[in-house]
Amino acid sequence: MTDYAAAGVSVAEGDRAVELMKTWVEKARRPEVVGGIGGFAGLFDASALKDYRRPLLATSADGVGTKVQIAQRMDKHDTIGFDLVGMLVDDLVVCGAEPLFMTDYIATGKVVPERIAEIVKGIAQACAESGTALLGGETAEHPGLLGPDEYDMAGSTTGVVEADALLGSELVRPGDAVVAMASSGLHSNGYSLVRHVFFGLAGWSLDRQVDELGTTLGEALLTPTRLYTLPSLALARAGGVHAMSHITGGGLAANLERVVPESVSVRIDRATWSPDPIFGLVAQLGEVERPALEQALNVGVGMVALVEPETADAAVRLLQEHGIEAWVAGEVAEAGVHGPGGSVTVVGEHA
Repeated sequence: MTDYAAAGVSVAEGDRAVELMKTWVEKARRPEVVGGIGGFAGLFDASALKDYRRPLLATSADGVGTKVQIAQRMDKHDTIGFDLVGMLVDDLVVCGAEPLFMTDYIATGKVVPERIAEIVKGIAQACAESGTALLGGETAEHPGLLGPDEYDMAGSTTGVVEADALLGSELVRPGDAVVAMASSGLHSNGYSLVRHVFFGLAGWSLDRQVDELGTTLGEALLTPTRLYTLPSLALARAGGVHAMSHITGGGLAANLERVVPESVSVRIDRATWSPDPIFGLVAQLGEVERPALEQALNVGVGMVALVEPETADAAVRLLQEHGIEAWVAGEVAEAGVHGPGGSVTVVGEHA
């Protein structure tokens, strides 16, 4: 006799995974959450939106990419959730939106309840740190499609911003200052290049101690994505912010150009910061030229704010008070001064 378990899917283990994760999900609640996990849909009391004059809902969906392979190879799963949450909520905050809630989706070849609970633990901790409710999710077992120890993950999030507080390119003006916020490392982008360099070309192992990094290669590669959500919201609410950009896949210039209007051009000076050594190692070991490196990786800058020049110093101080290393990295000028309209030019050599 054949049943679901014989086909490789264990309903019992899925139920046990839900029980193990409940404690962590409970830590990622907001007062507006109605009920608990286990239902068909998560519920969020939206009556608070009545206090907005014109609330705009913002939404974002993303995954973690091939960084999950590092977590799988190291059998360490309690930090990869930070990467997922960071990719979601920090996309929302660039328009000034406060994240309200998120849902996650984990697909795996075999449900190991303890492993799923560790993944959700990281997600819940990051949600709590960013003020986001973990409203629900789905764990799917896909035997034959994924190996027993393989998984992938994705999520979506929803936030809200008052219409007249919306940030964006239409506010950017010549004279604005570029305030850069330091990344915690590679974050969650460019790992196909990173894995190719360290494992394919250099032949390094994850347990290799790397003096330049002060840790093993694996620990450095699993460094969680920095969460900029609450500091960036505080910055936006302080006033003087015109636009923000989350530096993810595509790199600094390409992501910043997404919020730069055709009426201006932007210049960023590399001399204003020193990237983490992990970026230099990728370039050196893989003989990766600067344009390719800066296109694939954040090279030390995880978030950028374009602010009124008279508020730039105060913006840097506010971010530093919130634990984010920040500095003025460049300026906005009229189109043609630093390049064509809508362009971002990065110049100089790193400090």
